[in-house]
Amino acid sequence: MPFWSPTTARRASPLDVAAIALLALLVLVLFLDRPQALPQGGQVFTLSPALLPWYALRSFLRMLAAYVLSLGFSLVVGYWAATSLQARRFIMPCLDILQSVPILGFFPAAVFLFIRLFNGSVLGVEAAAVFLIFTSQAWNLAFSVYESLTTIPEDLATAVAASGASGMVRWRRLLLPACVPRLTYNSMMSWAAGWYFLIASEVITVGPQSYTLPGLGSYIGTAIEHGDWGLATAGIGTLAALIVLLHIFVWSPLGFWSRRFRYEFSSRTEAVPTPAAITLISRAPLVRRAWHRTANQTARIAGAVAAVFSFVFTLPVTRFVLGALALAAAVGIGYGGVRTAITLIRPLPPAAAGIPLALLYSFLRLVVAYAISLAWTIPLAYWLSRSAQRAARVLPIVQILASMPATAFFPLIVAAIIGLHLSMNVAAVVLILTGMQWYLLLNLVAGAEAMPEDLRELAAASNVGGWMYLRRFFLPVAMPSLITGSITAWGGGWNALIIAEYVTANGRVYSTPGIGSLLDRFTYVDGNLQMIVLSILTMVVVVTALNRLVWRRLYEVAAVRFRLEY
Repeated sequence: MPFWSPTTARRASPLDVAAIALLALLVLVLFLDRPQALPQGGQVFTLSPALLPWYALRSFLRMLAAYVLSLGFSLVVGYWAATSLQARRFIMPCLDILQSVPILGFFPAAVFLFIRLFNGSVLGVEAAAVFLIFTSQAWNLAFSVYESLTTIPEDLATAVAASGASGMVRWRRLLLPACVPRLTYNSMMSWAAGWYFLIASEVITVGPQSYTLPGLGSYIGTAIEHGDWGLATAGIGTLAALIVLLHIFVWSPLGFWSRRFRYEFSSRTEAVPTPAAITLISRAPLVRRAWHRTANQTARIAGAVAAVFSFVFTLPVTRFVLGALALAAAVGIGYGGVRTAITLIRPLPPAAAGIPLALLYSFLRLVVAYAISLAWTIPLAYWLSRSAQRAARVLPIVQILASMPATAFFPLIVAAIIGLHLSMNVAAVVLILTGMQWYLLLNLVAGAEAMPEDLRELAAASNVGGWMYLRRFFLPVAMPSLITGSITAWGGGWNALIIAEYVTANGRVYSTPGIGSLLDRFTYVDGNLQMIVLSILTMVVVVTALNRLVWRRLYEVAAVRFRLEY
């Protein structure tokens, strides 16, 4: 049946008319005035509120491009690490390091690889911004794929192997379905991380050189820098509206759809309310038809891409190519190591002696923030896990709050804490919390969602609740997700240090001793590449030791001891 006909026109509802009118209005607002895709370094950034829809579109497209790259990266790297012991020994330490390197640490790479490659053109700056957003999204998704593939029930994997499924069939029937639940929740978290660092990604500053791209992040950052809180509020409001719309029309339906991929050994499941977007679409025939056609076409294209990917990935030549890429990466790392050594060979300034103590201060703040995060995320995730109806009501609020970029509110938070005559240490811990807590909560919720219905029935039949349910049912099921969430939360915490220990508010700079404030000063004030490299290298050593001695061992135990087996 054609999409448009007199019959379908007669069936149109007021919602169809509203949707068409909204789409037309959006097109007019975005493209009627054809706003310029300005700024490079040195140009004036326009703070006109009329350009906010255009800036929102630009930021969304950068986020989408970075997410697509992150998703492809995570599927390849997560699968490779989960299925090859040799690759795992190389990949997991690299992911541990990369997800903990602050986004400022990637600025030199972004400038060198993209901006210099394109001679500072708009295309090069756009590529650099997408790359920086990618660095805030990819590692979390890769860890979720690895966790999903390493915790597939053994009997299910054996049954698929015994059926002779391989290549595309194995990906479609076993691997991709196993990844969907955690990928959905971690995709929300990766988008939240992208929003969190949006300002830093759209305003790239290294020493005296600065590049600004049109977007909500640069708009909010420039408005705050100029002290214009009215325009900053307008930018934050636009970003909040975009986040809410994405939740209603993307993440909520995806979360509802992902429930069908949970491991279930019982025919009874608790009913979950249908998302508002699905209900609205069902009441608008024209929109529903357009939605179904678009979804089917997208699924067809995605299936074709997945089939090609699966087939290519099973070819023997693929391992050779991956090995060659790993060798090239090793050569690049070696070259970077030589350049780093050359940079560090020069006599160090007196400020270098303060790095170990600054790192200790930052580490203690991370421990405090992590303890506070655990203290409220575990009880909340446990409470949500006891009722699907309750989770359906509360999770949307949690997901929207997690997606709001707390960096935009940092000056207000610091001003409020200083106004209460509390120390900057308190402010730093509060700001670090914003970079840690959501990773833990959403990973715990994803782990709780994976609990099979028969376990819930067993707990209900045994009248188990309270502490016993938490210890015997919730924590064993959620433990792999808790470890994954802890790894990514600490990575987010290390990143948050950079903007938590050095904040500008009301025209003043508030800082507290720590590796974040040192790195901020070396990057934005001094432009001292030697001290930037030394600070990041020190962080990498500490992060690697922590992940090797604590998190990786805990995860290996959790993946074996708490695997779902029947």
